[in-house]
Amino acid sequence: MAYVVDAAKCPQNHRCPLLAVCPVGAITQQGFSLPRIDASLCIECGKCARKCGMQAIYKDA
Repeated sequence: MAYVVDAAKCPQNHRCPLLAVCPVGAITQQGFSLPRIDASLCIECGKCARKCGMQAIYKDA
């Protein structure tokens, strides 16, 4: 299971504030594109999902 970003909920019009929330740097973003979560780095702490104001991050089953 991994965390993913829902493109339909993520506005993609600014630098994602969750880049600073991830304690292991698993979230990356090119410009204002859809942020990506690297499953190989993610420790599944859930901080990104809890802090996302758009509720665009969820754990994929």
